[in-house]
Amino acid sequence: MKKFFLTLFAFVPCLLAAAPEEGFVSLTNGKDLTGWKTVGGNGQFKFENGEIIGSGENVKANTFLISEKTYKDFDFRFEMKFDTLKGNSGMMFRGLQKESTDGNGRVNGYQCEHDNGKDRSWTAGLYDEARRGWLFPNKANKEQCAAFSEQGAKVFKWEDWNEIRILCEGNHIQIFLNGEKRVDFVDDGKEFTPEGFFGMQVHSGAATNVRWRNLRMKELAAK
Repeated sequence: MKKFFLTLFAFVPCLLAAAPEEGFVSLTNGKDLTGWKTVGGNGQFKFENGEIIGSGENVKANTFLISEKTYKDFDFRFEMKFDTLKGNSGMMFRGLQKESTDGNGRVNGYQCEHDNGKDRSWTAGLYDEARRGWLFPNKANKEQCAAFSEQGAKVFKWEDWNEIRILCEGNHIQIFLNGEKRVDFVDDGKEFTPEGFFGMQVHSGAATNVRWRNLRMKELAAK
């Protein structure tokens, strides 16, 4: 009987293990930042213990770690957390870079906000970096902004990892934070962007300390 229970216990971890996400692939090689490059200001990025760490002090300009590949329609998932609440950050998707002679042109396009301000709590909001500004919530809609802040304050984990999902299908963009939908936006504007890179941000300012892990993505058939 004792042998039976030991054998059964040995199988429990297998039974409890999470099933792999079908069709998803990792966007890192698990060892270093191969396939990514840093552009913009003087912020810094490093890969350590399976995590991408973004940091900087007296950052002169927004700095991005961007993927060398570009993507169209996808289901993109990752985790993020702040080490300190001294600096703003975000995750670019379908990102673009302006042409420049030195290859360090301004990054612009869609960004999933990482908000360090507890009074606002707009993490997983949709921002249009270096173009139109806030897409959702709409700053002109005070009720929408207030409701977005109220939801964010309840959902975001200030001292732990947060699971974010970005779903792009044509011009339909959805963003989820810890399982709750934050953004459901259809971009009918002339700036609609069908394809671009992913990119993590160290925002300009006195200091930023943020990290990401488990970046994985499933490409979807274009609509």
